[in-house]
Amino acid sequence: MLTTDSRPRNLRWIHAGPLLYGDWGTSRLYVLGLAFLFTGHASIIYLAAIGLLMLAVSWAYTHICRCFPDGGGVYTAARQLSPTLSVIGSTLLLSGYIMTAAISAIEAFHYFHVPHHLVLPLAVGAIILVGGVNWLGAKSAGKFALIIALVALAVSAIMAVIAIPAFARGIETISFDYFRHSPPADMWVNFTKICLALAGVEAVANMTGMMKKPVEKEAKKTIWPVAIEVVALNLVFGLALAGLTFAVAGTEMQHLDSPDTERLVESRQAFIDTMPPASRNDYNASTPIMLTDEQIALLPEPGAAAYENLESHRYQVGQYTNAAMRIVAQNTATDVLGPTMGTIFGNIAGITFGLLLLSATNTAIMAMVSVFYAMAQDDELPRTLTKLNYSGVPYIGLIISIIIPIIVIIFEQDVTVLASLYVLGVTGAITVTVLSSAINTKLELTPLTRTLFWVLGLFLLSITVTIGVTQPISTAFSGTLVALALGIRTIRTLRPASTGKAIEAPGGGWMQILTVKPEIDTDKPKIMLAARGRYQSEYAIDLAKRRDATLMAIFVRQVRVMDMAPGRAPQIDTDQAAQETLGTTAMLAKEAGVPFIPIFVTASSIAEEILDYTVTYGCDTLIMGKSRRSNVARRLEGDVITQVAKDLPEGIILMTRAADIPHAMMPPGMGSRSTK
Repeated sequence: MLTTDSRPRNLRWIHAGPLLYGDWGTSRLYVLGLAFLFTGHASIIYLAAIGLLMLAVSWAYTHICRCFPDGGGVYTAARQLSPTLSVIGSTLLLSGYIMTAAISAIEAFHYFHVPHHLVLPLAVGAIILVGGVNWLGAKSAGKFALIIALVALAVSAIMAVIAIPAFARGIETISFDYFRHSPPADMWVNFTKICLALAGVEAVANMTGMMKKPVEKEAKKTIWPVAIEVVALNLVFGLALAGLTFAVAGTEMQHLDSPDTERLVESRQAFIDTMPPASRNDYNASTPIMLTDEQIALLPEPGAAAYENLESHRYQVGQYTNAAMRIVAQNTATDVLGPTMGTIFGNIAGITFGLLLLSATNTAIMAMVSVFYAMAQDDELPRTLTKLNYSGVPYIGLIISIIIPIIVIIFEQDVTVLASLYVLGVTGAITVTVLSSAINTKLELTPLTRTLFWVLGLFLLSITVTIGVTQPISTAFSGTLVALALGIRTIRTLRPASTGKAIEAPGGGWMQILTVKPEIDTDKPKIMLAARGRYQSEYAIDLAKRRDATLMAIFVRQVRVMDMAPGRAPQIDTDQAAQETLGTTAMLAKEAGVPFIPIFVTASSIAEEILDYTVTYGCDTLIMGKSRRSNVARRLEGDVITQVAKDLPEGIILMTRAADIPHAMMPPGMGSRSTK
């Protein structure tokens, strides 16, 4: 009799909320600066508009979570209509995650205020470090995300209070001049550029497979507090940013009369005008001008001064676009508390938000791993992407998820450019999710709800199409990934399907042995074996035989991906290691005449499952093997034996032994043992 189980539903809104905030809330850290860069004192109007869109998308995702309680998001929603559409949607989402990891890593060190030349190497190192931590399957990364999200909320609350004077000045600066002199097409395009504020909402749909039931209730409690906080504080800090006394090219932000995209053009033109007429055609005021030290040295004195002003202007714009919340924190605290406290509070905010961005990098990398894993499970990508390391992490997908963002930031570190690469994947994935849900008549949506889904989906589609047309760099990046994914899928469908080799095991296969139903005497004592290896099995069987006990053996297949819906978790039918481990014990138990029950579990925590099954089945003895993990892995993740021993109820004996020690007949009571 084989007992199997899958990942438990243990995610509550109080834990899911910070995870969502760590992804969704970080977009504020660069969206505010970009909105002001593009639209100046009209930015608050844009932030209000994007806020309304965020609330509409939040409402839609409460229904999407309800309709897909076993794991939703673009891949699941689109797959019910078309596997090809699901590949397109998930690849768009993947491109968004890639850029999230890249832009968050770069922005983290902008917020840490490290020298410019160190940003790239430190960002690369941070991505590698995050990948290394996840390789070891460290749960501490999740705890870190929760702690830093709470600290970031606290710092944001303090900032909101300190920023009240700047907020008041920001209200006075609200201007509609931008809308009077800008063509409607330009206003719409600038709106689409800041739609990356939507980034992160897909994360909640991917969590539903882990949420406690009722999922609808948990999802609403997860989504609405985060959405309201993000929208409200975007407006508060957007106004505070517009009301700052921080000077850009000699003018305080509160007094700027035009967006810095236009003012930078004027600064470039001022430099070009100082050049000899014959050289002016070498420059374009509409594009950045970057000169080498040798070229600067050859400039005439007026040209050198104009170029220095241009560089200063560009640097100051970079300060508020790269680290808007740090600038808000430092400038407002300086105005209220003085320069010293302003610097201290700016550093505190910078470190806090920098760590929050690194947490977002971690979330994005693991989300990429989940997308690779889910697509490989459905044979849309090579099955090698489902291979797990000892910590339960799909390691090939993890390596790829580390390499791609590093390649991106090696070639580009400008936040404005990275944002343009980012936005198509974000809006495209959300558009596919919403429209797929609207089209799918099998989903339980009221006529009014379905109509609103159509309206929202078509509006999002117009945004996505606009981005695709006006931002060719974003289209090229996301389009290349989609083409690559579809190409791999096409090649795999053309290849003949492999039937695989027959399982060679005694008695016609391990599964035949494992599914035999034994005769169990409920009055006999029970022993749980949570160790691998023949020597361990022989030891446990010998002990069970001498005690006339029933032996149980548990194999926990640890899986560390964010989205684990039913049907995507590893099954014992395809898990050769689990079959061999449990099958070997089953054969030896049969030969010894010991009643045996094998247990296969897919879960994120080994220790919790061992404890749960040992206690649930009323075992009085638990046999475990010595850890095979490295010292580093045990320090990050925690030793499984130590975790089990800490929470093991009184009356249950814990016995540990090394897997490489051959078993010999021993009198009762020998071996390494501890009790609680």
